[in-house]
Amino acid sequence: MAKDRSSSSDFVAPIRRLLTAVLVLALIATFIVWRIDSPRVERFRAQVTDRIVPNFDWAMAPVTGTINLVRNFRSYQRIAEQNAELRRELRKMQAWKEAAVQLEQENARLLDLNNVRLDPRLTVISGMVLADSGSPFRQSVLLNVGARDGLVDGWATMDGIGLVGRISGVAENTARVILLTDASSRIPATIQPSGQRAIVAGDNSATPPVDFLESPDLVRPGDRVFSSGDGGVFPAGLLIGEIAKDPGGRLRVRLAADYERLEFLRVLRHYGNEPVSDTAQIIAPHSPPAEVGE
Repeated sequence: MAKDRSSSSDFVAPIRRLLTAVLVLALIATFIVWRIDSPRVERFRAQVTDRIVPNFDWAMAPVTGTINLVRNFRSYQRIAEQNAELRRELRKMQAWKEAAVQLEQENARLLDLNNVRLDPRLTVISGMVLADSGSPFRQSVLLNVGARDGLVDGWATMDGIGLVGRISGVAENTARVILLTDASSRIPATIQPSGQRAIVAGDNSATPPVDFLESPDLVRPGDRVFSSGDGGVFPAGLLIGEIAKDPGGRLRVRLAADYERLEFLRVLRHYGNEPVSDTAQIIAPHSPPAEVGE
């Protein structure tokens, strides 16, 4: 057995050396042939390439796949970077979108203030809401217009669509507006199309109830409610809201004014027949400073 192994190794070793020498010589010959600059050799190289290279597509497949994999990885990396950049831009655009929506809403409210159709005999003073001093017991806001602008207690105030309240307390530069939702608010109203007369009485809720209704059976949810002008304090025909029913079956008014976003109000100049004298002194009247020596 030992003799067979030594004889086989003696036979394989020369063959291996011979093949190695042949391979080295072939590589040297190929290198020399590929370095020779001659038209004949060039044609020979072209023929060899034309015969051998197409048959080696299977050998080039792993190399081609590796190259494509590297290219795809770089492409995915660039896409990930672009995606992160787009996310940053999207966050910036969302901030700009929010600012644009707020400006659009403010612009719409201002346009509503300019487009509301009123009695041509009425003139208006536009003011901005400075503060909302509402509480569970009192619903009011403060405007940046006052006695210097000619405001009078009892004048009606509106937003872009509906009646908001009345002036109750005027100072030199500011005025207090008691909202329709306040418990002390009582507005004579007409319900259309039935023509029923009623009182919209505030109860510190978002939907004030309807009191002193003569024929409740003639009133349906969805009927529109307008100021009646009774008493001569408020002008007639100002939109208040529409009728709705609460779970208990009581008729209430879903107000047309947007009480969630009271930013600008219109004060209607209406010198009614019955001036309001009892304002509860919500804002102390402006008194000039006493002169020295008095």
